[in-house]
Amino acid sequence: MSSTTTGQVIRCKGKPPHVYQILQTQIKPSDSISFKRSLDPINTRLLLKTISSSSSSQAIIKTNSSRFKIFCSSDQVTTNKSMSTNAGQVIRCKAAVAWEAGKPLVIEEVEVAPPQKMEVRIKILFTSLCHTDVYFWEAKGQNPVFPRILGHEAGGIVESVGEGVTDLQPGDHVLPVFTGECKECAHCKSEESNMCDLLRINTDRGVMLHDQKSRFSINGKPIFHFVGTSTFSEYTVVHVGCLAKINPLAPLDKVCILSCGISTGLGATLNVAKPKKASSVAVFGLGAVGLAAAEGARIAGASRIIGVDLNANRFELAKKFGVTEFVNPKDYKKPVQEVIAEMTNGGVDRSVECTGHIDAMISAFECVHDGWGVAVLVGVPHKDAVFKTGPINLLNERTLKGTFFGNYKPRSDIPSVVEKYMNKELELEKFITHEVPFSEINKAFDLMLKGEGLRCIIRMDA
Repeated sequence: MSSTTTGQVIRCKGKPPHVYQILQTQIKPSDSISFKRSLDPINTRLLLKTISSSSSSQAIIKTNSSRFKIFCSSDQVTTNKSMSTNAGQVIRCKAAVAWEAGKPLVIEEVEVAPPQKMEVRIKILFTSLCHTDVYFWEAKGQNPVFPRILGHEAGGIVESVGEGVTDLQPGDHVLPVFTGECKECAHCKSEESNMCDLLRINTDRGVMLHDQKSRFSINGKPIFHFVGTSTFSEYTVVHVGCLAKINPLAPLDKVCILSCGISTGLGATLNVAKPKKASSVAVFGLGAVGLAAAEGARIAGASRIIGVDLNANRFELAKKFGVTEFVNPKDYKKPVQEVIAEMTNGGVDRSVECTGHIDAMISAFECVHDGWGVAVLVGVPHKDAVFKTGPINLLNERTLKGTFFGNYKPRSDIPSVVEKYMNKELELEKFITHEVPFSEINKAFDLMLKGEGLRCIIRMDA
């Protein structure tokens, strides 16, 4: 192991993996090192003792209350300046392949080609399952693209970079995102948009932009990508514009869920609805995205957060996310927008719709107060759905907005969302209700299909 310096990160593989940031100046492997551990704030000391010049090292961790050892092989201890000996070569690894619609994923050995121009190959450490994965796995009413590797909420470490990549290097910690930020198009240069012309989400494209080819294969047969991320693989290749470089001390098993749904709901409230302190907010749909929207309202200081859902079982859980009142439309004969207007003396200040059902979208708009009310649409409706409301609702100074990924620019903004978690402004643990090893990834699908839990973390090293 080479010597290390201040600010470098040493990663020891364990359950869970531990990340240590060096606090001293020049350090050699045999020295005692002061460090911060990502999973707790306790300052301890780390002694790295070289057992063999190339094969393995021993990390001895000393804390105030305990002393234990972690044995790390040479490929399990890395710094942010050297990650891979496989740069430029094909990597063979495990991936969960969806061979056909609705059938269980199969763990296969795949070949992952090196990154090409403006691409990055990353080692995925943690991934999670989102409804979008399930939707395209079921492929109902779609033009299915199979075989493919799904997955788009994840956290990992850069293994190698392709030509033209200058702002990432091996060892960097990243979150892959299903939509990108090229930083060159009109949308990326605008402060008002995050809808990149080059890297906007494309669910039908199963290949990389550079050469229209897949980086995955099995025995020479291409396996298609999914939304440019394909995180259900131990290694994946992603366009550099779809990677957010984050604080290496952030625990990837927590912040990985910021790659999609949680950021979408959070940003819909904080960036688009923008509720004022002591205001009222209605959230339609109390799934993970809706609860993230409620979390945003809590962070903003809203005094009344009204959760609207047809599933009464979700109400108790929603209290943990700041929801103060609950409305089940099935309990009333009148439209839910009228119920909310009566509860709030004319309507809520803000509403966020997270179901994608057209009736809920209309209700979310019509339940906001005239004069200043703002409704934000997050859920994706059926392609043939039509939004109908009386023009007078707009003329009476209600505002209707839509949002995509919470209006976050992936590369520019997601690192700051991670910092909200690190600063304890944002609570992510309460979104994580289950955890499974990679070998049992189909259990995560079963949980989501049954409507159990919010986010299931899939551990790639287990």
